[in-house]
Amino acid sequence: MGEKKLHAIMIGFCYQGHTTPFTNLAINLASNGCAVTFVQTESVHHMLCKANGVNAANGDPFLGTNLDIRYATISDGLPPDFDRLLYYDDHWDSMYRHFPSRMDEVVGSLISSDPQLIHFLVADTFYSWPAAIARKYNISSVSFWTEPALVFAIDYHLDVLKERGYFPIKGDEEKKVVDFIPGVRPIEAKDLMSYFHDPDVSSTTSRIVWDAFEQVKYADFILINTLHELEDEAISAVNRKQPTYAIGPINFTKSVVPKSLWPETDCANWLDSKAPGSVLYFSFGSFAHSNKQLAEEIARGLLLSGVHFVWVIRDGADILPDGFEDESKAQGLIISWCNQNEVLSNPAIGGFLTHCGWNSILETIWCGVPMICYPFFVDQPTNRKLVVDDWKVGINLCDGPSVDRKEVAEKIKQLMSAETSISLRDEMNKMRMLMHKALDEQGSSQANFNQFLKDLKAKAEA
Repeated sequence: MGEKKLHAIMIGFCYQGHTTPFTNLAINLASNGCAVTFVQTESVHHMLCKANGVNAANGDPFLGTNLDIRYATISDGLPPDFDRLLYYDDHWDSMYRHFPSRMDEVVGSLISSDPQLIHFLVADTFYSWPAAIARKYNISSVSFWTEPALVFAIDYHLDVLKERGYFPIKGDEEKKVVDFIPGVRPIEAKDLMSYFHDPDVSSTTSRIVWDAFEQVKYADFILINTLHELEDEAISAVNRKQPTYAIGPINFTKSVVPKSLWPETDCANWLDSKAPGSVLYFSFGSFAHSNKQLAEEIARGLLLSGVHFVWVIRDGADILPDGFEDESKAQGLIISWCNQNEVLSNPAIGGFLTHCGWNSILETIWCGVPMICYPFFVDQPTNRKLVVDDWKVGINLCDGPSVDRKEVAEKIKQLMSAETSISLRDEMNKMRMLMHKALDEQGSSQANFNQFLKDLKAKAEA
């Protein structure tokens, strides 16, 4: 008899920042000999198909990859056209009430249809139900974390932080130092994730995080989209609790599988007409919406700086000051969405004004582009600390509580000038080399991925 094949049953999270790494994880698993069943929510499926001009009825994104990836969709209990970002609480109420039982049925059906495979469940850490379903069917549960190991290590100790009065953090406690979490260097309370600062610990986001990190402790394996060379202390601390593997950055595959939930604009011709390192790329991501006052100060700061720019503003976000598009035509390009990695890898890009989403940080380091940081919420304030304070590959957009157009212009010029950003670019080049090396055949992330597959199979056969 031949060796049994591994079969990953994968269910990703429903936001762009999770969809991209999860899709790439599926490709990596299949490229390493696993069969994969990729389960997507119907709402995300419809967005993917619409963005890529594909009929939803037959829109399998993995067609043509020549990989053993089967594609399935599942309802989250709401109509496909329901606005899940606008009605965030209602969406998650439905996810809690309906989604786990539907996934239970899917997992049970897949296992019974082919009992000869070694099945295992791979789910985003923010889901709180996977470990229970895996136990029910006696298969391994793999939790995939798409944010930094630092954030994981902090969230892993939510119960301790709550006991010590850090969940929630009161307004006058921003300067208090958290110095008791294994693998986490002393960190000021102001740099903890945004849900620590929400006085309502029963909010939807707080509930999702709390439930997730109660349940992740029952996972058999934890995969993190980071690399040992950047976050060895946090990874090692979590690994002492549960088998944990840094396998990142997993944002880069050669496959052309569509991952974007919105239509992309091709900026290549515009960028190719600009001098190397002369363009600032500016995006606040897929789930971050700036307000009109903030956008006006940044817009005026961009004009004052005189720097060429590409600014990503989602369709429907009415935030630009009157007349700005006409005023900036000679200086910048305003688009609704793009392939960020392609833009960042263009030689014309010399800096990135970012909200500090983890995917953006990984992609920026991969391309060796220094950052100006303005975080909004969830993990972004903590990610900013890594970029600016720890790794020193970025600067803050503003040093005080408010954003001022003159300071914006000064920070942009500081970042884009070769003379005033030498140390940033030197540190960024070091990190870029570490990241590329980690994904080499003999690199740490590739070795960790291989070890994970060995350990997974050994557990199944024990």
